[in-house]
Amino acid sequence: MMKKSVAFFAIAAAALAGCATDQGMGVREGASVTRFHLGQPIARGEIRVEPSDPAAASSLEFGQLAAPVERELARLGWTIARGNARSEQVAVVRVEQGSRAASRGGGLSIGLGGGSFGRRSGVGVGGTIPVGGSGPIVVTELEVRIQRRSDATVAWEGRAQTEARAGSPLANPIAAADRLAIALFQDFPGESGRTIRVR
Repeated sequence: MMKKSVAFFAIAAAALAGCATDQGMGVREGASVTRFHLGQPIARGEIRVEPSDPAAASSLEFGQLAAPVERELARLGWTIARGNARSEQVAVVRVEQGSRAASRGGGLSIGLGGGSFGRRSGVGVGGTIPVGGSGPIVVTELEVRIQRRSDATVAWEGRAQTEARAGSPLANPIAAADRLAIALFQDFPGESGRTIRVR
């Protein structure tokens, strides 16, 4: 049930991304954030941050993308497992970046293709929404699942998505992941099933 709900809200969040603009430029301010949990206390202990695609675990880029998540988990009371430690709690991280093109006359086309750091979610969004502005807009999404290693039971799951003009600082996936991690873990665990805007 939790996985299906996350997919549904991810589609809704992406589809709404063009509905409010920042100074008429076609870029939404802040981050769209959705969290899911069972409303029970989540134990703090040792946790390891891992990519949803195990092949990316040793990459320098994933280390840079994971660092903001590690920072936020440590702030919330977890101890980050380092090296080859295999903690019972795992934070599974996926960062995906794509783009959409905004045109003055024909609206904009939304698509979350492009680079992916971790598994592909299988969620595709397409369509046209009448919004002004022009030029490519970079969309970055961060997903984190806190789960048990032994049986993959998910205690908490969240997604955060932000937009930026191509060439701007937040179009960089590492800078975007840093901003998204702050938004995603704000007021942790957050209200389950509700999508909010964090500025």
